Amino acid sequence: MLQGCLNGARPADAHPALPVTPYYLARDARAVSRYGVTSVHVHPRSPDGLETLDPLHVGDAVAAIHAEVPGMEVGVPAARWVQPDPKDRIDAVMAWGRLGTGKPDVVAVNVHDLGWREVCAAAYSLGIGLELGIWTTADAVTLKQLGIPPGTVRIVAEPTVSEPETAVAEAARIMRALGTPKSGVSVLLHGEEDGAWPVFNYALSVKNIDTRMGFEDVLVRPDKWLATGNEDLIKTAHALMT
Repeated sequence: MLQGCLNGARPADAHPALPVTPYYLARDARAVSRYGVTSVHVHPRSPDGLETLDPLHVGDAVAAIHAEVPGMEVGVPAARWVQPDPKDRIDAVMAWGRLGTGKPDVVAVNVHDLGWREVCAAAYSLGIGLELGIWTTADAVTLKQLGIPPGTVRIVAEPTVSEPETAVAEAARIMRALGTPKSGVSVLLHGEEDGAWPVFNYALSVKNIDTRMGFEDVLVRPDKWLATGNEDLIKTAHALMT
């Protein structure tokens, strides 16, 4: 599977085509769906352009994508850097359960965050799937020791170093530490910035894992030219996969 990661935590002025509003997120989701993308990961924003877990703005973004691309899996993060207090994060996730078509299909939870298991339990109680973020080998060991929570759709292995060779080496170490998850849980591997395309290519060499591409991870194509948009990045990634 190739997932689209459409905006991430980037400021609105990071690229002229960075989608921030529900309308532009939905537009980009539709554009990347032409290349077989069936899952997008987005960071909803408030009107001031800042990331938010507020159900009003999360619901608007998710509902817009669902309306534009019926059947598209839409994932959002329950991010510590947006809401540091685990209790407030749990309260926000619980409020998403009342959003109807604006309810996220998947919530991304990082294993190193305080209260991550409680956030996972809240999402699971609402029928929201889980993406577990693994940034380091220590995160992978933690997950193996504590077990994969019910409702987990996939594990997202994401080395956060950007130097290309180091990023690929760290990706390999995380994958070894993670091992083979239980049946029904897929693994998605991706990098970021200068490490995004090298880790993407490494992911293609590993059997039975997914990957992703989009403005959250990188703004340039493999040739270092600035991408024109998420569709440009996904089109390039899709060509590399075929």
